Amino acid sequence: MLYYKIPNTHHFLSFITFTYNSSKLYPTSIHTKNRKFYYYYYYSNMVLSWTKGRVFRRARKGKELKNFGGDLEIDIAIPTHFRCPVTLDMMKDPVTVSTGITYDRDSIEKWIESGNRTCPVTKTELTTFDMIPNHAIRRMIQDWCVEHRSHGIERIPTPRIPVTPYEVADTCTRILSAAQHGDENKCVELVSKIKAWGRESERNKRCIVSNGAALALANAFNSFSSRGLLIEKNVVVLDEILGALVWMRPLSEEGRSVLGSSSSISCMVWFMNGKQLSTRQNAALVLKEMHVEALVKCVGVFEALINMIKEPVGSGSTKACLSTIFNLVNNKRGVTTCQRFVELGLVDVVLEVLVDAERGVCEKALGVLDSVCDCKQGVEMAKANALTLPLVIKKLLRVSELCSSFAVSVLWKLCDKNIEEGVLIEALQMGVFHKLLVLLQVGCGEGTKEKATELLKLLNSCRSKAECVHHSSLDFKHLKNPF
Repeated sequence: MLYYKIPNTHHFLSFITFTYNSSKLYPTSIHTKNRKFYYYYYYSNMVLSWTKGRVFRRARKGKELKNFGGDLEIDIAIPTHFRCPVTLDMMKDPVTVSTGITYDRDSIEKWIESGNRTCPVTKTELTTFDMIPNHAIRRMIQDWCVEHRSHGIERIPTPRIPVTPYEVADTCTRILSAAQHGDENKCVELVSKIKAWGRESERNKRCIVSNGAALALANAFNSFSSRGLLIEKNVVVLDEILGALVWMRPLSEEGRSVLGSSSSISCMVWFMNGKQLSTRQNAALVLKEMHVEALVKCVGVFEALINMIKEPVGSGSTKACLSTIFNLVNNKRGVTTCQRFVELGLVDVVLEVLVDAERGVCEKALGVLDSVCDCKQGVEMAKANALTLPLVIKKLLRVSELCSSFAVSVLWKLCDKNIEEGVLIEALQMGVFHKLLVLLQVGCGEGTKEKATELLKLLNSCRSKAECVHHSSLDFKHLKNPF
């Protein structure tokens, strides 16, 4: 038995009695002054409640389907002929090889580039490596994706036709012709075309690089930079060429020789001293590819490298400049080059970089500092800087094995037999003795092990004095007043 009182109708009825039977409600007794109003009100509200119930049930069901959309996507079976035989994934750019089997372009290209010369399915030798786009299968896959988009499947885009070796070779020939005639606008147009091809896919980049585009651009860069005119007049085309050469590294030996001319290097140095950040970074990355002999002969290279580290554009350009400096300091004329870099304040600049450098930058900066300490002026500048010992000891055992080996080498060069005891005591108070012991226990290279052992012998003689200084200067603050 259920009692129900209709709201806002107290002046018509007091209550209604219902009986529940077989999932239905039957009114058994009605207490009202107006029976007609009751039936109208009762049935209209029952229909409205039933309609609302259907709407809410549908909404709840749709919400549940939406929440479990990922499971529905997994349950959808992709037709077998839409899958690549190599990866078993749905093909995005189906192509047919000489055996008549269709594969996804990326998969079959990687298969061929890895040295395979046979069809993965038939195991027969491929008579040609040409790939014909299978437009019929591609359209079928796109239509299937559209039909199942309600389950979260996106339609695959229509792939662009990849660049061919003939197109790359023809464009390179036209670039060289435009450079010889001094046609800057035409050369900019053609270089932009090559850059657009490279942005489309990695496959296009490989095709461009393998067909001699880097050498053609190097010749064009050298041609425009050696015209005897102001660089400002050809800055647009030179900037475009540098931007393309960056992703074509490493350059071939012939390309390095072409760009190693004094005019080309002077042009790169001019860009490095400029204000446009992207151009400065591109110039630093390409300059890293040049031979050391060519860089030493060019005026302004050392100053440009130091300025790039002082005013960094990004970690990539900073690492490139540090690598170039490392190669310059370790060449045949290393002593003279090292002295020149020390005069330009390289030691102070490198120590500032080490304060909060990431792993790659830290490794290269410590390598440069280690190389600079091979000359007398470099050691003197390193000893004169108060940041040298704290930073080098801090990087020990904290960054990488390479950093630790460079740090031990720097300490070994600084802490020679003629060093003052005060420097050794300072190093001991910073915990270098314990770090060297841990390094020997963990393991390191033979050269690093020998230098660490010599440092421990040298530091051991000052341990008592360091402990004495430590106790006399620091422990008094822990004493309590007797009163």
